[in-house]
Amino acid sequence: MPDVILIEGPVGAGKSTFAQALAQERQGVHIALDQWFAILFSPDRPTTDVVPWYMEHKERLLHLIWRHSQHVLASGKDVILELGLIQKPGRQAFCQSVQDAGFDPKVFVLDAPRDVRRLRVQRRNTEQGATFAMVVPEAVFEMASDLWEPPDDIECELYPVVFVPKV
Repeated sequence: MPDVILIEGPVGAGKSTFAQALAQERQGVHIALDQWFAILFSPDRPTTDVVPWYMEHKERLLHLIWRHSQHVLASGKDVILELGLIQKPGRQAFCQSVQDAGFDPKVFVLDAPRDVRRLRVQRRNTEQGATFAMVVPEAVFEMASDLWEPPDDIECELYPVVFVPKV
């Protein structure tokens, strides 16, 4: 049975690099919400009230990605999902959807000190290399970092959670 693997952590923790390597190692399919979001919605981004707009679009995109993931899983391939589920309620809801579909989600959590992550994001914004999907402004980096909630003991009992050593 193929695996559903979620890669989670705060902005700049190394999730994309880790997910790409894991997908190659497992010959699975890496699906990153930020890449899909940038292509589908960034051209329509409003100049004001960005957070409510983002949350609405993210929720719709999560449903679409999960539907697509189920097709990938039906083909026998693992899905390696990088979804930006930085808060426990969203992660738990998504994992419940995975379980409802008959799969056991596996969660890998990456983290790094905020100053290291900030430098990584600034470099990624400038270089726009292999893991670049969209520019992350400093204010968005700080807000998302403040919102990050690592899995707690309860989450770790609900499904396998692996804390990847800091990179």
